[in-house]
Amino acid sequence: MPAFPALNDRNKAARLIVVLGDQLDPTIGPVADATDDDVVLMMEVDEESTHVPSHKQRTALFLSAMRHFAVDQRERGNRVRYVEITDSHNTHSFEGEIKRAVDACRPASVHVTHPGDWRVMQKLEVLADELDIPVEIHPDEHFLTPLETFREWADGRKQWTMEYFYREQRKRLGILMQDDGKTPIEDRWNFDEDNRETFKQSPRPPKPYTPRADEITEEVLDLVARRFTKNPGNLDDFRWPVTREQARRALDDFIENRLARFGPYEDAMWEGEPFLYHSLLSAAGNLKLLDPRECVRKAVGAYESGGAPLNSVEGFVRQWIGWREFIRGVYWVQGADYPSRNGLDHDGSLPGFYWDAETDMNCMRDCLSQVRDHAFAHHIPRLMVMGNFAMLAGVHAREVADWYLAMFVDAVDWASNPNTIGMSQHADHGVVGTKPYAASGKYIARMSNYCKGCKYDPRERSGSSACPFNTLYWDFLLRHADRFRSNNRMAMMIKNAERIKKGERVELTTRASELRDGWGVS
Repeated sequence: MPAFPALNDRNKAARLIVVLGDQLDPTIGPVADATDDDVVLMMEVDEESTHVPSHKQRTALFLSAMRHFAVDQRERGNRVRYVEITDSHNTHSFEGEIKRAVDACRPASVHVTHPGDWRVMQKLEVLADELDIPVEIHPDEHFLTPLETFREWADGRKQWTMEYFYREQRKRLGILMQDDGKTPIEDRWNFDEDNRETFKQSPRPPKPYTPRADEITEEVLDLVARRFTKNPGNLDDFRWPVTREQARRALDDFIENRLARFGPYEDAMWEGEPFLYHSLLSAAGNLKLLDPRECVRKAVGAYESGGAPLNSVEGFVRQWIGWREFIRGVYWVQGADYPSRNGLDHDGSLPGFYWDAETDMNCMRDCLSQVRDHAFAHHIPRLMVMGNFAMLAGVHAREVADWYLAMFVDAVDWASNPNTIGMSQHADHGVVGTKPYAASGKYIARMSNYCKGCKYDPRERSGSSACPFNTLYWDFLLRHADRFRSNNRMAMMIKNAERIKKGERVELTTRASELRDGWGVS
């Protein structure tokens, strides 16, 4: 990394502008109007790779993207105070480095864009009380929905349903709407029913754009390999954009080569094919290397030019203006205790194979291998395989959430926690979803080819050869029958579980207990 000159010759700053590692957009927040009277502070701190055992690729992505952003800021003429992770004076905490920068630069005020993490927000609030200069937290203009707008939408609603929020977003933003501004194009709000196709034979998707590692990235990869030897994951296949230019190339590559087939196959899985037709853009979006407006604009442009069908474009647009904005709103409006919720009262431990993928369940082995090797899996392996398994097995929701935050390259707290605590583990008391995403092995058999090479039978629900997903699924329904009996979306499944004869019930619950004991869950 190019050395940054010391600021000792011109220490004093009008403003100390703090840029966090997931705020790498030069056009938003206080950094957008920085002058040479200000100092831009960026910090690499061990705390961010150790409060959960961050995947090596996740750590490398943050460090490389931050260093590239700092270079860009210098080239724009801004004064940058960049604290590298190897700096002998590094306190390795945000608050420690901000205090050190205040002492060195003597700013009149500290400015930071709204963070994406309750943990960091609380640190900033404490810091504001301790410093004798103002600390101003600016709104995050990257998002399409101000938090106050989300609060107004949510206020008074008994159920926060993403679909209704998404429809309001379409109308408010005028995206994929007819001229009246009230009716969706082709008179349909979403095309989920058209987007559940499965592969009949091995798919041959185009390989996604992979940036070539430059000197800065190579240096970071070497640093992570040496410094974080005990952190999980492999570094061999580092493919992530670390600059705005690379992120935009990745967006263009997706629009041109994979968007057209994204919709029909967005829920499909295939052994050895982790990427398929997915965009791989969430990491760049969550670091603010991509703006959601440009992603939506280019996708809609592909539809309007005939380059992609509406079902694919709408599915992609919904991810950006619907689900992403909804999840962020849930995270902040629900409050600081949200990441600690455990609504199903599960208290099991996460099995060790979540870290090394060493399991004889073919679907879990393949999906966990994807995460180990790429720090990535698309939404169906995340939700319906790895998340579903943890919920059915009774793992404590916080352990699951910490694993997701640690292991995925696109994981930032505002996105990862509601997706895990709420959607995946149904541990937020029904805020994100009206029912748990519980499914047996039949779902995995229908949406993938995993079962063909597996020792377990997805047609059996009890016994040593039965698919563990089946055993755990029926055991889950029996354990939580009282909890979900009055849930309209779960009532039929609970009735089916209670129809199982007593002898098989005992066999199911005994086998489920044996499996949990064997995996170290209990």
